[in-house]
Amino acid sequence: MSRANVLLVDDHPLVLDSLRQLLEPQFTVVGSAHDAQELLSLAKELHPDVVLLDAMLPGLSGFDAARQLKILLPSVKIILVTMLTEAISVSEAFRAGASGYVLKQSASDELHAAIDAVMANRRFVSRKIDADVREAVEHEWFRPEGYSSDLTGRQREILVLLADGRSTKDIAQQLNISMKTVEFHKANITRKLGVHTTSDLIKFALAQGITSL
Repeated sequence: MSRANVLLVDDHPLVLDSLRQLLEPQFTVVGSAHDAQELLSLAKELHPDVVLLDAMLPGLSGFDAARQLKILLPSVKIILVTMLTEAISVSEAFRAGASGYVLKQSASDELHAAIDAVMANRRFVSRKIDADVREAVEHEWFRPEGYSSDLTGRQREILVLLADGRSTKDIAQQLNISMKTVEFHKANITRKLGVHTTSDLIKFALAQGITSL
């Protein structure tokens, strides 16, 4: 297998230098960009196999840049390299089209494996990310096309509480509704989403960024 061509994107020159030293000579670093505009321009010119993308870029965020990049180069593999550990950030990355998510503090240990994984059409999530989130990433709800549903505001409230492990009684008390009403909404939620277990409810909530995990 030929070496992957990698484009680096970060607004800190020292980070770019560190990433380049970390990746060479196993991978070919074809260029580096400091913001989303430069990324899109270079990507169009260089056609990299993999883009290592900081989530917190000046101007257009890394998440929005990933969306635009996937429109420009649908086959490119994107790995978010970031300090953000929250489930909602992981969800946003994969729904934006990323194939990998690596924490900067783990980059020296995980980047090579992450690039190998995405080049083999597998997903990669840093081992320091919560295990429930890493498991949920494999679900189809995390894919860029996402999953559309017509949950009502009340149903989304109940979904969040269910995903957080709250009982029917707790939810009824918190929302000041009857337990029968909670069960009614829960039945409608599972019917609309086509799921039957709390585990799948958690996966959906993670994918949609509507859980406090």
